This record gives sequence, structure tokens and C-alpha cells, in this order.
Amino acid sequence: MNILTISTLFPNSKDPKHGVFVETRLKHLKKHYPDVNITVIAPVPWFPFKSAYFGQYSLYANTPLYEQRNGFDVYHPRYLVVPKIGMTLTPVTLAYCIENQVQQLLDQGLTFDAIDGHYFYPDGVAINQVAKRFKLPFTVTARGTDINLIPQFKKPKRQIQQVLQDSNHNMAVCEALRQEMISLGAEPQKVSTLRNGVDLDLFQFSNEDKQQQLREELDLPADKTIVISVGWLIERKGHHHVIRAINDVPNALLLIAGNGPEDKNLKQLVKSLGLENRVCFLGQQPQAVLNQYYGAADILALASSREGWANVLLEAMACGTPVVATKIWGSPEVVQDAQAGLLVERDPQQITKAIEQLSHKTFSRLQTRQYAEKFDWQSTSDKQYQLFSELVN
Repeated sequence: MNILTISTLFPNSKDPKHGVFVETRLKHLKKHYPDVNITVIAPVPWFPFKSAYFGQYSLYANTPLYEQRNGFDVYHPRYLVVPKIGMTLTPVTLAYCIENQVQQLLDQGLTFDAIDGHYFYPDGVAINQVAKRFKLPFTVTARGTDINLIPQFKKPKRQIQQVLQDSNHNMAVCEALRQEMISLGAEPQKVSTLRNGVDLDLFQFSNEDKQQQLREELDLPADKTIVISVGWLIERKGHHHVIRAINDVPNALLLIAGNGPEDKNLKQLVKSLGLENRVCFLGQQPQAVLNQYYGAADILALASSREGWANVLLEAMACGTPVVATKIWGSPEVVQDAQAGLLVERDPQQITKAIEQLSHKTFSRLQTRQYAEKFDWQSTSDKQYQLFSELVN
């Protein structure tokens, strides 16, 4: 099978964590089914200036047009994003750039049997147009906000509903998203739940002795309850709730890993609460480094308002670290046993209580790791291969 994966959510050499969950699923599909040939088109917004002065935007300009990642040919054509009106215009500019790239690849002699799309808006809307032009069957995988947030807008909602009707099959990373897709008009038999797994080799188990060793290596205190909060620094991820929760856990140290537009506001909140010595901002970290921090921590806290399938929960568990997570969307499907952690409302007081409860837990880090081991990638890859095979045939 020759599969063409299309998504703006995909890592590149300048932003290796962006959409890493899409790349990870492809890696495991290829690992379990070597006969699948995968080509990736991962468009990035056009930006004219490469200077680091422009921050995140400069990464777009510096992203190569082509690169190889994990054995995949990855193409990064540019599409136009116009401030203020970008939400309605972007599907058009995105479709145009993808069509040009596909045509170039076909002219080079490549052939494709199906399109594997990720994220319904704007990606899925553009992919629908591309699939019609080149007469290719296609799937789209829902990832979270594309289904649980964007349909609040009238025009995007209609376009997403059209994609749900036109696609050959749809996938969701959790059952809660699948049910929402059905409520938007998708035919139940055309929607499958393919949960994300966790890389059990990358996120390595850290027992109590290894945990203390990692704390020494990372210059972290041995006698504190260490809580880590991981994710883009935006309101939706709820880092501010975790900061307020830590304020009421005297012996706790909070590590925040990530970057984003709320960086200054979060640091100001820390200062206003007098928590400068108990909250540490790590910035964005690669997964290999996060593995070390997960292993050193006692608890991961995730206070999101919306999540499809929160990969950080399983990543922490794989290292032996239980979690405190808000009971929204797919998170209850991840945290199902006591050894995994606790589900709470999105409220600092509840987060505080859960942190205190887990800091006196009666189960071991090994039991948390064993829970995470149930979420390997094999079953997801099997189902994905089956769906693509049916699509191609």
C-alpha cells in the first residue's frame, strides 16, 4: 500500500515536537507493517523572515521544503494564513498548496492508494477537495479541538460535517470524540476509535531508586513532592490551576514544561503568589528529556478544559508516575484504575486534594508502569492497517 499522510500537525527539524503524535502513529504502523509505503505532506504557514527575532514565525520560514524523518519522505509546502480572516480562508489556501505538491509527486512517478488525513479543520476540509481532484479514497482522524471546539463556529461546522459525509472512513483518538462525530452527522459505521499508544521504549520505567538518581542528575530536591505539568502554555491546558493548587501543598515543587503565549502571565501569577522558589519553568523539552523529568516526578498534573487523547498522561505513567487529570473528553478513557491516578473537576482545590492523596499513595511506581503497558501500539496499528486495506481494496 502507498499511503499519503497529510496534516499540518507534523514535526519538522525546526519544531520537532509539533504534532509528534501523528508521526509516532506512523512510525508504529511502519514498524508493524513494513509493506506500507508512507509519504508525508506536512504544510507550514508561509512567513518571509528567518530571523529569530520573529520567534515562532521564524521557525516556519526556516523549515526545509523537504526532509527525511524516520525513513519517511516529508514535504513542507507553504500555504498562506491571513490574520483576522484566516479561519475561513485557510482551507482554500491549504488545499491549493497540497494540490500543487501532490501533482509534483505524481509527475515524479509516485503513486498513492489512499490519503491518511489528520485534523478536520482546516486540514480535513482541504483534504476533501484534494481527494476529489485526484480521485483518491481518504480518511481523517479527529484529534480533539477540531471536533470539540471548532464546530462552535457556523461555517466551519458545516464544512466539517461535509467532510464527515464525503470521507471513506473517519477515526477518533477516543470514544468521546467518536460519539461527538456521530452527533455531528457521521454514520456510526464510518467512525472508528483508534486510541494513541505510548512508546514504552522511549518512556522508560523509573523505580524509587532510579527516581532519586534522576533527581540528583537534574538538581531536584530529594525530599519534596515533585509535580510536573506538561503542555503548551495556553489557558486551555490549565497550568494556572495547577499553580494555584501547588500554593496549598507546602512541601511540593511544581515543574512546568512547555512554551506559549501565556508564559508571562503564568510567571506573573507565580510571583503574585510568592511561589518563585516552588515553581520552575523548564521551557519546551524534547521527549527524551521529558522522560527524565517524568521519572523524577511523583505526580503529573493535567488541568485541561479540552483534550482528545492526552499523550502526556500515558507518557508519565510509563515512567511510573501517576497522574491527576481533569475528567474531560478522552481522559477518563486513559485514567481508569487507581494505579493510573485520579480524575478531578477543573478546580484548584480538587487538584490540591488529589495531589495530597497521591503523595501518600499505597501502590508502587511499578504498578503504574504495568497499567501503562496495556496501551501499546500493536492493536492500534492492526486496526489502522485493516482500515487502510479495506479502503484500498
